Amino acid sequence: MAVPATQIRRGMVIVFEGEPVRVVEFRHHTPGNLRAMVQAKLKSLKNGNSFDHRFRAADSIEPAWMETHELEYMYDAGGTYHFMNSTNFDQIEMEEEALGDNAPWMQPGMKIQAEFYDGKPIGVRLPNSMTLTIVETNPVMKTATKTASSKPAKLENGVTVNVPEFVATGDKIRVNPGTGEYIERAKD
Repeated sequence: MAVPATQIRRGMVIVFEGEPVRVVEFRHHTPGNLRAMVQAKLKSLKNGNSFDHRFRAADSIEPAWMETHELEYMYDAGGTYHFMNSTNFDQIEMEEEALGDNAPWMQPGMKIQAEFYDGKPIGVRLPNSMTLTIVETNPVMKTATKTASSKPAKLENGVTVNVPEFVATGDKIRVNPGTGEYIERAKD
């Protein structure tokens, strides 16, 4: 069901030229005695490209019909990631490029939220935090404090994050996979 372009909001997913796009930013303005318009920054959900588009106030837009399903990550086979739908046990494959920056964070048994458009997965949301073990980092400094500088640490999934100086190899830490930031040392 089409709606006026003036109802565009940030985060909304619409169909633009037959493709699903997310509204990243928008601005409604009326320049002087000209007609009102909505300037929007859009991001393609299929290829990740961002672009600007100007809608007239009289234009109508089509909100995209999105479904969200909980999936459990099973394994990776040559750049193809395999998931299982938690409710109906269907098996789903996603290419590494569809996962984008989320691909290195995938761990067997991990539950994620996937957005589907026309029955195909087009994006995933990771949990807000993950607990991982540090496999390699510089030795602990005796004078290290929580507010001191940071050092790089390689995690069990191969991702490198910055951690405080007091964290050692073998420690379990919580990280935010969306930003790659250290949160805290994990409590066992």
